[in-house]
Amino acid sequence: MNSFGRIFRISIFGESHGEVVGVTIDGVPAGIPLDEQSFTEDISRRKSGKRGTTPRKESDKPHIVTGIFNDKTTGAPLTILFHNENTISNDYKNLVTHPRPSHADWVAMQKFKGFADYRGGGHFSGRLTLGLVAAGVIAKKILKGVKINSQLIEVDGCNNPADFPEIIEKAMRSHDSVGGIVECTINGVEVGLGEPFFDSVESVMSHMLFSIPAIKGVEFGLGFGSARLRGSENNDPIISSDGKTATNNAGGIVGGISNGNPIVFRVAVKPTSSIATPQVTLNTETGQPEQLIIKGRHDACIALRVPVIVEAVAAITLCDLTLIAKTQRF
Repeated sequence: MNSFGRIFRISIFGESHGEVVGVTIDGVPAGIPLDEQSFTEDISRRKSGKRGTTPRKESDKPHIVTGIFNDKTTGAPLTILFHNENTISNDYKNLVTHPRPSHADWVAMQKFKGFADYRGGGHFSGRLTLGLVAAGVIAKKILKGVKINSQLIEVDGCNNPADFPEIIEKAMRSHDSVGGIVECTINGVEVGLGEPFFDSVESVMSHMLFSIPAIKGVEFGLGFGSARLRGSENNDPIISSDGKTATNNAGGIVGGISNGNPIVFRVAVKPTSSIATPQVTLNTETGQPEQLIIKGRHDACIALRVPVIVEAVAAITLCDLTLIAKTQRF
């Protein structure tokens, strides 16, 4: 449900307009240097501020409340809290009876019998990705020698980064939103990670990636492009005893197991569903469709803030798979 991992195990909690959001991480080795400044770089990358992101401003200061002593991890469960400081909950009152199209409002009402916190999306908000980023910081510390880099490579169908600001600006002026594609490359991954069949690298990584709000597609290596090639074109010739291949169409994973080449994958980020353009949605009191005007502060392009979250999820996944692999060595 709200927990993931077998050894490096995380549990996220909180709501967008509740008192806090946060994460508890079990399985963190003792003795890792850690303080609040350790999170500054990655949390800053996730923050709003760029043109096209939400005007909601939060300090996002991490509060490490368990699992730390003298700025070192103790081996006990590590809990990190982030206080919600800038909420305007009145903007969401009409969503009780008018759920947003393509948002979790309606399904949350049904699943949780009307008890779910609807303010700011509640537990379904992207605000909870703060906990993922925090856990990713720790996972990166454990994954020595592994370098993870994500970047936004496409916005609204355009793959020229120089054009992204203008595209996003046009969407904002029209009270709309745009999606994008984020690519992640991971270097330094050891050979042999992954537990086929059901815990292959792709399986576990995809599980985590689809847990990020707004992710609607994942592909590894050439992904869907490989279906348009022949085997003679798609195969990656092994050219050295360390497993290096001449090409990397497989994206660093074969048979669900890492092969020592860079792991490469991409995710599709949908356009933000909360837009100011009038839309039609169900009035749950009358049972009839009506026009909806969405209030509140929302991202015109949530994909701008996704790269660091993707890195965190990749680090969490690989950290858990690495610790699992260590238990199997004699």
